[in-house]
Amino acid sequence: MKKNTILLKDITCRTDIETLVKAFYDKVKADETLGYIFNEIAQTNWERHLPVMSDFWENTILFTGHYEGSPMDLHKHLHKVMPLEKEHFKKWNNLFIETVDQFFIGENAMTAKQRALKISAVLEAEILKLKA
Repeated sequence: MKKNTILLKDITCRTDIETLVKAFYDKVKADETLGYIFNEIAQTNWERHLPVMSDFWENTILFTGHYEGSPMDLHKHLHKVMPLEKEHFKKWNNLFIETVDQFFIGENAMTAKQRALKISAVLEAEILKLKA
């Protein structure tokens, strides 16, 4: 069955980012591969994490300047606690792209997916010490 893309719109504001982030992390929390990392290992405080991730993606997609932090440092620390593997990055990418496609279509939606893949590739290469 073909998805009705007429109802989809592009990512244009903070509310859109929050919709994306919440839906994505709902999938992450329920996922067999990633849920354990966030729920058990990192013991993520979702009330704090979701606004920070919304700031990150709002800045990444809409260039708001509302994010300060170091995703690389956080992921390196997590990797020391529980080694991350290629499978984790692949699953994260698939869920993120699936979520964008579920809610949005357009230039910013495409930008979100492209940037997510680039960010993930950089994190994966550095954390797993792979050559790009």
